[in-house]
Amino acid sequence: MYLSRESYKRIINGLTDGLYIVDQEKKIVLWNQAAERISGFPSAEVLGRSCSENILCHTDETGINLCSNGCPLLATMINGTSHEGEIFLHHKNGHRVPVSVHITPLCDSRGRVIGGVETFSDNSNKKADALRLRELEKLALLDGLTQLANRRYLERELDARLEEMNRYEIPFGVLFMDIDNFKRVNDFFGHVTGDRVLQFVAATFNANSRPFDLYGRWGGEEFVGIVRNVTAANLKHMGQRLRQLVEESFVITQEEELHVTISVGATMALPDDTISTLLQRADALMYQSKAAGRNRLTMG
Repeated sequence: MYLSRESYKRIINGLTDGLYIVDQEKKIVLWNQAAERISGFPSAEVLGRSCSENILCHTDETGINLCSNGCPLLATMINGTSHEGEIFLHHKNGHRVPVSVHITPLCDSRGRVIGGVETFSDNSNKKADALRLRELEKLALLDGLTQLANRRYLERELDARLEEMNRYEIPFGVLFMDIDNFKRVNDFFGHVTGDRVLQFVAATFNANSRPFDLYGRWGGEEFVGIVRNVTAANLKHMGQRLRQLVEESFVITQEEELHVTISVGATMALPDDTISTLLQRADALMYQSKAAGRNRLTMG
């Protein structure tokens, strides 16, 4: 059976996973429609460019940029063996998306490696997010700019989690997060860019959260994460992971990468806590992170 070029193209674009192919110089020669959807980058913006050139910019969960240190695609092309793993790609809007990748060498008829093929699937909780968004929209509990829960919904959720903890001893923690030097972003780049920064930071929280946790915008550039059924060590790890993902993310403005960082206060809820005492403690810990130099997490 013979398949035409158009048939192959339809098959590749019909895949639910992102797929792209690079040549020996790691320049992208094919970019399917799922890759466009998951990354936000249309094929016209990536074909002929290196995959590390402000496009996917893969990082691991500690924030290490794999494009410059430990690129699995390059390792596949050098060793001629397949690789797979869980990493984070850079979305065009600035946030980080968790993906599962599988990379295989592309060989010619003589078995010589002439490129690489990478497929990647979106690991963010999109189905759970869609249900959550619909419910929030019904209740008018959605922040219009960031698409996260608003302050009213966060307060309701905190009240429910405190009752759950006291009745069933199910622990939870709070992450209080603030974008560092956000006023400088607004003053230098303008409020439109400031809004883009708020959106990509919010999208990072949303894409990398568990379905039963809740992240919301408390106000201005402040965000709150309500993390259920965790230990203090788990909470600290999750907060550090989000902090590192934000640090390694960026938006393109004025043809430059605009990076921001967040300061985080992390605390476990205590049996005698109220919403006020819990958030005051988390807020104070966040300000300790600010005072210690920003872009860090303080646990207490």
